[in-house]
Amino acid sequence: MLRRMRLLLISITVLAVVGVGAVGAESLLRVMFSWPTYIDPAVGFDFSSSTALVNLYDSLVYPEPDGSVGPHAAVRWETSEDGLTYTFYLRQGIQFHTGGEMTAEDVKFSMDRLQTIGEGYAYLFADVAETKVLDPYTVQFVLNKPFGPFVMALVRLYILDKDAVLAHLAEGSYGDYGDYGKEWLRTHDAGSGAYTVEEFPFEEYLLLKRFPGYWGETAERAPELVKMIRFTNAVTEKSMVSRHELEISDQWQTTEFYQSTAEMEGVDVASFPNGLVYFIMLNTAKPPTDDIHFRKALSYLFDYDQAVQYIFPGMLQAHGPVSSLTPGYKEGLFQYHYDLDKAREELEKSRYYDQLDDYPVVIGVNTDVPETEKVGLLLQAEAAKLGIDVVVQKLTWGKICELVATPETTPNGVTINVAPHYAEAGSMLQAKYHSSNTGTWEQAEWLLDPEIDALIDDALMTVDQEERFAKYGVIQEKIIDLAPDIFMVELLERHAYQSTYVDWPQLDAPNPVMGYNYDFRFYNLYPEKMP
Repeated sequence: MLRRMRLLLISITVLAVVGVGAVGAESLLRVMFSWPTYIDPAVGFDFSSSTALVNLYDSLVYPEPDGSVGPHAAVRWETSEDGLTYTFYLRQGIQFHTGGEMTAEDVKFSMDRLQTIGEGYAYLFADVAETKVLDPYTVQFVLNKPFGPFVMALVRLYILDKDAVLAHLAEGSYGDYGDYGKEWLRTHDAGSGAYTVEEFPFEEYLLLKRFPGYWGETAERAPELVKMIRFTNAVTEKSMVSRHELEISDQWQTTEFYQSTAEMEGVDVASFPNGLVYFIMLNTAKPPTDDIHFRKALSYLFDYDQAVQYIFPGMLQAHGPVSSLTPGYKEGLFQYHYDLDKAREELEKSRYYDQLDDYPVVIGVNTDVPETEKVGLLLQAEAAKLGIDVVVQKLTWGKICELVATPETTPNGVTINVAPHYAEAGSMLQAKYHSSNTGTWEQAEWLLDPEIDALIDDALMTVDQEERFAKYGVIQEKIIDLAPDIFMVELLERHAYQSTYVDWPQLDAPNPVMGYNYDFRFYNLYPEKMP
């Protein structure tokens, strides 16, 4: 009787919090994320946004744990011999949340809209010259030059219901398309995914509701509701985990947080690789980090062993800009290590060597990720030994995204982790170092190097995978020598989760593409097992 009363009280509490009809706690999965979250497929591309897009929309292809892609909204595709034309044949009967059927017109509209707006994942499709509708279920992409990983990148083309978007246009700068539905899509969806938007008070949480008309595989006990909650502070989050008010924590907490939650009844800590590399991105356009020797001095001053042992236990020092788990990573790369003498040698070559007092080094750290302050303080302590004044600046994630929009406002360094947008090294290299992607949170280095741009372009144009991977290796070597980042660690993603009543199948075979380990339709919930 006491257990029944407890479950009833929990159900009532959840209903009061999420404000949803008669759906009880047994069908609600609550997950913590850093914020903000952008659910427009032409805007969102960070961690929480990508997670939302995976659940709200379908893509033509779907990433597999081994790094390949398989059919999804498209059942098959053909590629021309010159690598310029890709023809996709759609699965018939896919239903949008509005009830309409997905057709080639929707695919074309989604690609055209993404390219026109030019935000989010648009940079992946810059080489698409035209999208053609051949018939209601056949769509063709014509490229202006080969793009070897094109099919891999299509995991980031999320297909919108054209009619739904056109019904919600407002005034804007896109001609006949007004605002292209951007204001409406900020808090609504136009997808066909396993979940649809139920509520979205933008600054607080995103509540997803399971879509009964979904065409694809869904677990028998998949959650009816998923609440993506904005992270506020670690104390509140830990309390929510202990009271079983949060099924999955965010991934950015301290080692102490995970150690303490692992001791709670019914809670385990999941730890898995996902291609994330943690960087201190160095602004190469601002003194004194515009000097290569100064950047190399900082790279030798960072104590990687201390970082791995005490800040990121169980993780590996990064060898460079690409995780060793990502296809196209080159083995045997040079690896920076802590060496005070080498740091002094590089510093003496720097044009700022005799002016250190005039050039403090500002390192921005993300207050949403407590460990990053430790990273900043570790570098600060070692840099002081050579007279370099490192100033640790605490910034929210939103503020970081705002500051890195221009080289003038970007700090000398900023702690950011990046994961591949598709399972290949070219994704990381293009996102982080190609000049076309500057001004985003993934590229705070402002490298703007024509040689690197040309090498990346050439590699991505290479259709043969073995040859393309060899070219990726050359780029990785050059990037490491330029030292635009301090390549800290290959992150393991860590979450405290309610293992007694949450079945999280991706833990057995993690997906290497950001967001896809949170395809909630595959989860099973067993509230009767709740402690």
